[in-house]
Amino acid sequence: MNRKAFFTLHRDLPREGPGERSDVSWAAEVLGLKRDARICDAACGPGADIPALLFAAPEARVTGFDLHQPFVDDAAARFARDDRVTILRGRLIADDADDLPDPVDLGPFDLIWCAGAAYFHGVTEVLRAWRPALAPGGAIAFSDAVYLTDTPCAAVRQNWAEYPAMTVADGVAARIKAAGYEIVQTRVLGDAAWEGYYGPTERRIEKLRPGADAALTQVLDEAAQEARVWREHRDEFGYLLSIVRPA
Repeated sequence: MNRKAFFTLHRDLPREGPGERSDVSWAAEVLGLKRDARICDAACGPGADIPALLFAAPEARVTGFDLHQPFVDDAAARFARDDRVTILRGRLIADDADDLPDPVDLGPFDLIWCAGAAYFHGVTEVLRAWRPALAPGGAIAFSDAVYLTDTPCAAVRQNWAEYPAMTVADGVAARIKAAGYEIVQTRVLGDAAWEGYYGPTERRIEKLRPGADAALTQVLDEAAQEARVWREHRDEFGYLLSIVRPA
């Protein structure tokens, strides 16, 4: 994928994946999150979930990080005047190839929030790596794409071809257990979470189409197809939000 074209589409979008404020509120209520909790927003993108995290814990210290510098820049500008928020460039898991921080370097945290990014390294691997980053009694809330049927159609499988390990909810539960965690609660994200991502994306696609070069047109077509698959087959896949703690 052409990175310049990708960021032309995604720059300034409110979200980089499905989610809504009520997801954060639900997780905070389930956990009884303290007002002054120490929170990590791992792979925070442009910082879409940080306002909800601060609403749930008004005296919190939130550390958000993302690997992609354009998202870091957007989030840092958004929260430049809020001394409760620190935005950094960082990795999900430590990498010897560079000195970018990861949650273990930045913690300890009462909550690590990760919307739709744990699969980059694998749910089990990420949960194991993050365990030392949790304060006593701390928890992780993460969303992961799952099939909602044992027989997803060809269009859905093709849509998620870049995630060959994608499974159903029971498969995610097995990965959580393998990492040495127990599930506190789970829920599947609702349609509003997806509309909050695809609605603005589709409007941006239509705005950018006139005059788009070949690289940008390819990115726009792929994004439009992704949204179309969700609209036509939303009953076959979704995001499972899991709240977990070390067992």
